[in-house]
Amino acid sequence: MWSGIRIPMPRDPAQGHSGFRRGRCSSVGAEYFVTICTDHRAAGLTLPPRAEGVLAEIQEMAADGVWRMRCAVIMPDHLHLLIELGAGLSLGKAVARLKARNAAALRGAGLSWERGFFDRRLRAGDDVLDVFLYIILNPYRAGLCRREEHWPWFAGHPDDWS
Repeated sequence: MWSGIRIPMPRDPAQGHSGFRRGRCSSVGAEYFVTICTDHRAAGLTLPPRAEGVLAEIQEMAADGVWRMRCAVIMPDHLHLLIELGAGLSLGKAVARLKARNAAALRGAGLSWERGFFDRRLRAGDDVLDVFLYIILNPYRAGLCRREEHWPWFAGHPDDWS
């Protein structure tokens, strides 16, 4: 019978961020659903100067050809992106650029980015609409705004609204 004693397990180097990154590849033209969190999930990303800076960099990276931003939402402690990766940078380097360009503004507010990020490459059979809806509805499901309100920290590519 289980006595409730916890037996420490040896640390498996294949787990954690390094294990999660194993097998990650960046493919030009592939679509990725990316989540980037603040360290310790500290809130503060949705305050106007920070949110505006993050959205501006996301859009600047699209203008630079790093990716085609399909949609993005900034939440208090994380952000979601649906992007099509361009030829300029790998996915890891693209996320590193986004984090670096906003790090000083976050530091000034006592925030920082969590190490690493989460991504899921969409495959040919995946329903992109499901990802769009997840991203778009995220602030509503979290109770951050009412259904009839507009969440200000959302961006979408005009071609994707049709």
